[in-house]
Amino acid sequence: MKIITTIFLENVIFYAYHGVAPQETTVGNTFIINLTIKGNFSKSIETDDVTDTANYANIYEAVKQEMSIPSKLLEHVCGRIINRLFQSFQAIEEIKIKLSKVNPPMGADIDCAGVEIFALRE
Repeated sequence: MKIITTIFLENVIFYAYHGVAPQETTVGNTFIINLTIKGNFSKSIETDDVTDTANYANIYEAVKQEMSIPSKLLEHVCGRIINRLFQSFQAIEEIKIKLSKVNPPMGADIDCAGVEIFALRE
């Protein structure tokens, strides 16, 4: 039997400096990340040992570090996060990430705008 585990972080809030407009990289904005990771972490079911899973505290720390690096495009930020997680956690098979910018400066009455990327380990 193959067991697939889903690990998720929901509505993680960061203040960061991503954007194309100069004001976005100077003033910054609030961003929200929703992250879903799937993989075979079945050993942790038997062992009850955090080293046999993708510890969500470590996942959060990796995301936090990548969010602290300013980028023009949200796609670029997500790509860095995806690459880092695949490199750091060999048991991860799939990643879905949604990165939203709260009240983006585009002259619209909008809560947020962003990107969602789904990636499979090759």
